[in-house]
Amino acid sequence: MSAETLDMHRPDPAVAQRLLRLHAGELAAAITPEVGGSLASFTRRWSEGGRERELHWLRAASAEGLAQHNPLAMASFPLVPFCNRIREGRATFEGREIRFPPNHPAEDSPHPLHGIGWQRPWQVVSSRDDEVVLALRVEAGPAWPWSFSARQVIRLTPQRLQVQIELRNEDTAAMPAGIGHHPYFPHTPGTRLQTATRAMWEGDDEVMPTGLNPDATVVRQLREGAQLSQLHTDNNFTGWSREARISWPADGDGPARGLVMQAEAPLDFFVLYCQRGYPYFCAEPVSQCTDWLNLGDRHGPDDLGGARVAPGQTLAARFTLTPSWS
Repeated sequence: MSAETLDMHRPDPAVAQRLLRLHAGELAAAITPEVGGSLASFTRRWSEGGRERELHWLRAASAEGLAQHNPLAMASFPLVPFCNRIREGRATFEGREIRFPPNHPAEDSPHPLHGIGWQRPWQVVSSRDDEVVLALRVEAGPAWPWSFSARQVIRLTPQRLQVQIELRNEDTAAMPAGIGHHPYFPHTPGTRLQTATRAMWEGDDEVMPTGLNPDATVVRQLREGAQLSQLHTDNNFTGWSREARISWPADGDGPARGLVMQAEAPLDFFVLYCQRGYPYFCAEPVSQCTDWLNLGDRHGPDDLGGARVAPGQTLAARFTLTPSWS
């Protein structure tokens, strides 16, 4: 697989804007298979005072982002076969060399991120009013020397949105693997986030991990419930409770409201991207920390995560987004 084949697939813009829409009660979601198998929106739609209202639980994809096939402009995208970054795109696993080229569409960084799935079109296996099943197949190459397949099952009920992500080793040798998702949430004035973790990975200027800090102020703030306007983070957290609670005050968009994100093992790691002045933040359920393949000589699996997936085996997990409102 050459660097060119890792570039974002760009068919006709009209195709990219074809959305699969789910509806259940007052909740609705849209999926764009062509743009990395991404979620394009997750909303509540209701009638109030004789007019139709719409509230976004995730940052909605823009028409421009869809036309440009930009997964970074989507509501959430899948992370396979690894999450976050690998230093310089270089690692070794059981005798096979990884030589992954830079793949950030907007920055000149030597550290590739988020794997392959977010920059490939996914195939629609099935689609109905409340569920979409997507699939992806990737052949081995120099960048990632293992063949694998992936699947997403995205299901909507009147109470919640559920996403199951699966990664299957289609190769003849064991493969290192990580899975996760990359949701963007609205950051409006007064937004709060509460979640429990064991420690935070400190990072350098290139967002690469330098060491674990169980006493980081952010760990305590998040455990107690943090006002996001006071944070400025782009960090991995270990020992995640697999549950995060977000709350937004009443405003022009809608009433006071909240959302609970819950995940299954092995999504035992949490990434928080919260930059001052941005109208969104990212709270990501993932199964390994940044650059886990190169940190194994200094840290154990509880700090790093990641999985060894044998030929024919599947790594899978679900996470749910359950909104509530006054």
